[in-house]
Amino acid sequence: MKVPLLDLSLQHKLLRSEIDVAIAKVLDSGQFILGGEVKALETEVAEYCQSKFAIGCASGSDALLLALMALDVKEGDEVITTPYSFFATVSAITRLGATPVFVDIDPKTYNLDISQIEAKITDKTKAVQPVHLYGQCANMDELREICTKHGIGIVEDAAQAIGSEDAGRRAGSMSEIGCFSFYPSKNLGGMGDGGMMTTNDEAMADKLFALRNHGMAVRYYHKWVGL
Repeated sequence: MKVPLLDLSLQHKLLRSEIDVAIAKVLDSGQFILGGEVKALETEVAEYCQSKFAIGCASGSDALLLALMALDVKEGDEVITTPYSFFATVSAITRLGATPVFVDIDPKTYNLDISQIEAKITDKTKAVQPVHLYGQCANMDELREICTKHGIGIVEDAAQAIGSEDAGRRAGSMSEIGCFSFYPSKNLGGMGDGGMMTTNDEAMADKLFALRNHGMAVRYYHKWVGL
């Protein structure tokens, strides 16, 4: 008997009738980009993740890139992160010309070892990007204390951690920006790709909404260069 490593068709069969109705609704509306279904999902994700705002985008990789762009990470900056993650965690940093600075993981949790972070901070450090894994969040209280002390932003890479909690707080709600992926094999997978960013800062949310649509806050007026 062959047991496939991944067979999404099994879960799709259970939901097929609901999926067909949802797809038909989108087809009938003709709104394939940033339509009503996306707005509805943003509202539900914000509520579920205990954040004030959620901003949809094309992928989890784009979410990480947009989050760093919103924090004005640029060439010459440094971003502290973990080497134990998917490639996109670091590629988002390097695509902006910044340098990833690796801190080792805690061998018990596989999350970023917070005790090693402060020694890696320099005058070029712009942000810290922890990665929540295996249903466990990084130690966000200690991380927030360090980053507040040094005036550094935090981007939570929660691509594989939607619903995870730390001290009763959901992943994506404990930093400037949380980033999620809806790649089909993720905890909450989509039919295709998709991403989401969460934040509790209204000004940051406005910037992310614009950046995910080529920097437009008002149609055809581009305040930033976005995606």
